[in-house]
Amino acid sequence: MHKQRGFSLIELLIVVAIILIIAAIAIPNLLRARISANESAAVGALRTLNTAQISYNSTYGTTGFAHPMSDLAGTTCATTAPTSTSACLIDSVLGNGTKSGYVFTLTNTSGTPAGSYNFIASPVSVNQTGVRYFCSFADAVIRSSSASLTSCDGTVNPLQ
Repeated sequence: MHKQRGFSLIELLIVVAIILIIAAIAIPNLLRARISANESAAVGALRTLNTAQISYNSTYGTTGFAHPMSDLAGTTCATTAPTSTSACLIDSVLGNGTKSGYVFTLTNTSGTPAGSYNFIASPVSVNQTGVRYFCSFADAVIRSSSASLTSCDGTVNPLQ
């Protein structure tokens, strides 16, 4: 009798089935981990934005809080001194409003000097890049909600 070389069709099908079972278990966990990482990054970015707003307000008191958000960033920070329209307090990616699967918006800045602000962080794609919405205002407390936010105030629950 000849000794067969290689694998039989049944053996190959069993290996493929095992790989598919492992993938079915691993992929949802990977997606959950990615969502969790994006949410953590969004909270960190909101902390950075709050710190930048406080620094901006201290530095440019006649302007108050920055508006638009791009005023907190800057494109020529390495070659020119910061100004009220290019403060160089945050990176330009965050200054453009989208980072780590979240869209950041700055609203509710009014008056001269601007005495208040609202930052809202919304997932780019709900249930894919994030499941929670985050916000913060001049009290610098990060707040979260499972529903879409249009403004941020004391009625939104603080992040626990």
